[in-house]
This record gives sequence, C-alpha cells and structure tokens, in this order.
Amino acid sequence: MKKIFLMMIAIAALTACDGNKFKVEGTIDGANDSTTLVLEQSSNGEWFIVDSVKVDKNGKFSVSAPAPEVPSIYQLRHYGQAICFPIDSLDHLTINAKLPNFASDYTITGSEHATQVMMIDKEAMKFATGQASPEQFQAWKDQLAHQIVADPSGIVAYYTINKYIGGKPLFDPLNDNDLRIIGAVANSFNSFRKDDPRTDYLVNLLLEGQRRRRTNTASDTVYADVATLIDIKLQDYNGKEYSLSKVAADNRVVLLDFTAYTVDISPQLNKLLNDIYQSYHAKGLAIYQVSLDQDNVAWRQAAQNLPWITVFDPMSINSKTVGAYNVNGIPTTFIIRNGEIVERIEDAAQLKSAVAKYM
Repeated sequence: MKKIFLMMIAIAALTACDGNKFKVEGTIDGANDSTTLVLEQSSNGEWFIVDSVKVDKNGKFSVSAPAPEVPSIYQLRHYGQAICFPIDSLDHLTINAKLPNFASDYTITGSEHATQVMMIDKEAMKFATGQASPEQFQAWKDQLAHQIVADPSGIVAYYTINKYIGGKPLFDPLNDNDLRIIGAVANSFNSFRKDDPRTDYLVNLLLEGQRRRRTNTASDTVYADVATLIDIKLQDYNGKEYSLSKVAADNRVVLLDFTAYTVDISPQLNKLLNDIYQSYHAKGLAIYQVSLDQDNVAWRQAAQNLPWITVFDPMSINSKTVGAYNVNGIPTTFIIRNGEIVERIEDAAQLKSAVAKYM
C-alpha cells in the first residue's frame, strides 16, 4: 500500500508538472525521422533554445515546454527557416508545414493571436518579395496600426512593432506616425505591464526614437514643458461641435484625454476618469475626451453613457491633432489650467494625484 501511495504521489506530481506546460504539435510534409525541429524563445530580439524534437517517419511531431509567466514569442526552426508564434500560458497549437518552404507554406491553429502573427508574417513575405505596390503596403500598415491601437498591451502589438521587412523596421522610430504607434505600445506596457520584461525595452525604444527625432527635425509638437494650447474643434455623438479653447476658458481645469474606446484598457481608464470627474467637477473641472477609434459606432455607444465632453476624430491616429500634441500612446492626458497646458500624463496611475495639485 505504501508503494502504491508513493506511486500515486509521483503520478500526481508528473501530471501537475505537465499541466504547467504549453504544447506545439503537427505534421511536416516532406520530413522524415531524421528531421529535427528546434523550439526557441525570444528575449527582445535575441533567441535562445528551449528544446528540440525529431519528426517521426510520418512527419508528425510534438513538443512541450514550461508555460511562460507572461505572453512570449517563440519560433519553431528548421535550419535557416523559422515559424514564429506567441504563447500565452497553456496554449495548445497545431502547426502543419511543408518542406522545403517550411517558413512560408504553413498554417497555425489553436490560438487567435498565433493566427494573427501568421497572417502578419505571410503578408510581410509578399512585400519583401515586391509582390505589392507601395500603396498596398501603406494600406496594410494602416490596418496594422489600428489593430495595435485596439490592443496596445497585447503580445501581437509587441511583435508587430518589432517586425523587420528586408532588414528595415516595419514601424520606424524615426517616422512620426510610426513613432506614435510604438509609443502606444510602450506607454500601454508601462502603465499596465510594469513587471513585464519587455517594458523597459519598449520604453527605451520610444525614448531613443523621440531623442533622434528631436535631433534630426524641427517640430511644432507640444511637449510636457510647453504651455501652448492648440485648439481642437470636433463633434460629440449628437453632432454638436466643441472647441477645446472655449471649454478651457469656461472651466478652471480641463483634462484633455486622447483615448480609444475599443482598447482593452478603456473601461478601467473611464472608471478612473469618472472618479476624478465626480470628485472635482463641482470645483471647476471639465474633461474633453478625444476618441481615436476607427469605429465611430463603438465610440458613439460608449460616449452616450459618459457625463463629460466626448468628441470623435475621424482621422484617428493619422489626425493632425495627434501629431500636434505628440500623442505617442493611449491613453495620453494633458492637464490644462487657466487656458494653459501645465502637465502631460502618460501613466494613468499618476492621473488622480496630478489633478489634485491643480484643484
């Protein structure tokens, strides 16, 4: 009985251990029992080997590894070709590929994020080989930008802004519009994923891009230490136009908040803003919230339930206002007092204490 009890403990331990792993399996057409696949994990662009597995005589393989503490990027490599995919905890992915075009002739199922990465990589291959026009490339980048803004703290957003095509970054830190997208990811990670090992890397990527951009170009951008208020005139969900300068003239303190209601952090942010609004509205606080959503229907549905001024910018992240205020991430909030910008807040956790100083 004692031996049976010990065996049961051992089996339970093995089961628990195996339960903390993710799994990747599938079939490689054209492979044989001498074909070896290598599983690697990325650490901000550097790859290190996690495990390797031999394909059986029928081309099938299966490999498991400890689940990552935070969503991470992995790749399955066959010599010089690799298939990239994200893993979030206990994912179970199926990869079916064909040799000799291992890195292009494949499918991934089992995870929505893995499928998104697959689609990004396959589209990137088309542009790398010149199969599309510059106009098609820009349209694709705009689509990716909106996808990033919808989930800036997600693993797919991180992967996308670090994607290279033909040795060049898909999102270039020296390009104004691209830097805003990078900033959206960096600021979101810094606000909501401070313990993520990628956060410092992303923040440094943004800061270095801003430094080089300021060095190489002159700009009329509003920075945190500049008190210039650039007027914004946009409509609310009833079609009524609101002027930021007029709102600032009529209220002691105004929060100018750039956001998107379709991003995951929006409910949490609006709850925080509501707490601030309820605390200080009677003392002269107003909120002028600019939605950068691509979908104005989603914005309209959310805006109707909010007590402050909510306006919609149809140009979204390509808006001149976004450029003028150097909005590199969502949310970005400015505190306006007596008609002048007095502070810029990119970390939502600091917003409540910052507002209190001016009330």
